[in-house]
Amino acid sequence: MRIGCPKEVKPQEFRVGLTPHAAAEAVRHGHEVVVERGAGVGAGFADAAYEAAGARLAGVEEVWATADLVVKVKEPQAAERARLREPQVLFTYLHLAPDPEQTRDLLASGATCIAYETVTDASGGLPLLAPMSEVAGKLAPQVGAWTLQKANGGRGVLLGGIPGVSPARVAVIGGGVVGTHAARVAAGMGAEVTVLDRSLPRLRHLDESFGREFRTLHASQGTVAEAVAEADLVIGAVLIPGAAAPKLVTRAQLSTMKPGAAVVDVAIDQGGCFETSRATTHEDPIYEVDGIVHYCVANMPGAVARTSTLGLGNATLPFLLALADKGWRRALAEDPHLMGGLNVHAGGVTHPAVAEALGLPLAPLAA
Repeated sequence: MRIGCPKEVKPQEFRVGLTPHAAAEAVRHGHEVVVERGAGVGAGFADAAYEAAGARLAGVEEVWATADLVVKVKEPQAAERARLREPQVLFTYLHLAPDPEQTRDLLASGATCIAYETVTDASGGLPLLAPMSEVAGKLAPQVGAWTLQKANGGRGVLLGGIPGVSPARVAVIGGGVVGTHAARVAAGMGAEVTVLDRSLPRLRHLDESFGREFRTLHASQGTVAEAVAEADLVIGAVLIPGAAAPKLVTRAQLSTMKPGAAVVDVAIDQGGCFETSRATTHEDPIYEVDGIVHYCVANMPGAVARTSTLGLGNATLPFLLALADKGWRRALAEDPHLMGGLNVHAGGVTHPAVAEALGLPLAPLAA
């Protein structure tokens, strides 16, 4: 099989879908690997490293025109979607629920599109989303602390405080992978941290694992409203696999926050969990609504491209090899967890949560 890896074109996206080590592994499995020139430079991988791994370098047109399986990081942009064709297989993050335009283009392409973020594992986890959730969670307090600086429109509060001066209060909404890593880093920076989640078993697990490192609170409309009003920084870390993120903080609740408080919406890829959220970029990451500073960068892990690329590559490689070695139909038939990643095929939406979110008919894959 010919595996193609194009350079990412989303603004300020420096990750790459295939590392040289992954390319070498695919070549050892008997596959041809074609990488766009310069695709890995932003993550610290020179073209020569891909050539040494046995991959062939090519221009963007050739990569897209000749690949049987295209591996990427971010959702294909409009120009990339125009290059997709039947019977190509696209393996990348898609986040279709809040993106009807992308969905329409993918349906029209006839390509088979497998989304990292809906591949599952035996424990119900999301193994291809997890590494980027870990990165985004750890980044969230870091960018939140920057957003709180007065020069950026924030309150001018130091996250960890100093002796004699209280630290910042941080509310993390969601106790999953993102929320756990965000809470640990924020607490490590010295902040006073509260994690809110609706799952009592999850809250018990956090209490048992982290003790007094941060406190936990059952998430209800009332407790979320109180935590938001008291916080200097709110981190939105909720996820419903394949579906649009629920709007847990309303614009009215922003008026209860302290002027210059900050929100970081890690769920922005799925539409965001704050009513006032809209996607931003690393080039222009923040904006203000009613005196509250919003950080809503849709590809946060792209800021630490090398770490993110290596982490993502570790997770995706076994699935990539399965798709290439067996062909996508057999690979999905033999692995129900990989089957969960199938979002689009033959002009239809195949994932129930995506179909429901977009109000489209479900077209499950025929046996």
